[in-house]
Amino acid sequence: MRLLLDTHIYLWSLMDDPRLTKAARKLIVEAEEVYVSSASIWEASIKIGLGKLEADIDLLVSEIDASGYLELPVRALHAALVRKLPDIHRDPFDRILVAQAMSEPLRLMTSDSQLLKYTDLVIAV
Repeated sequence: MRLLLDTHIYLWSLMDDPRLTKAARKLIVEAEEVYVSSASIWEASIKIGLGKLEADIDLLVSEIDASGYLELPVRALHAALVRKLPDIHRDPFDRILVAQAMSEPLRLMTSDSQLLKYTDLVIAV
């Protein structure tokens, strides 16, 4: 399985947060490849700037490689697919992650059950 981590799942994995269940951790460990989108770093950067997230953005970037994850850049193909998605969810970061998962294809791991309505590629944990 090839996984794309939603932003909060990536953060939880770095912080060893108890909200990341044992089952979710097992999926991450057993995945062939685990991706973190550049959109997640963008989202975290914005939230840090707004005071909604306390984190070191440089550390978040360096931990992608350090964790054995792969960076997934946002490509034009991903951005174009966002336009074709149904109007289920308004969060632009979630929408680009769904589009990336559908385009690559990857399984998107999230705790946001609303995203399940887009595609069976979404795994809610």
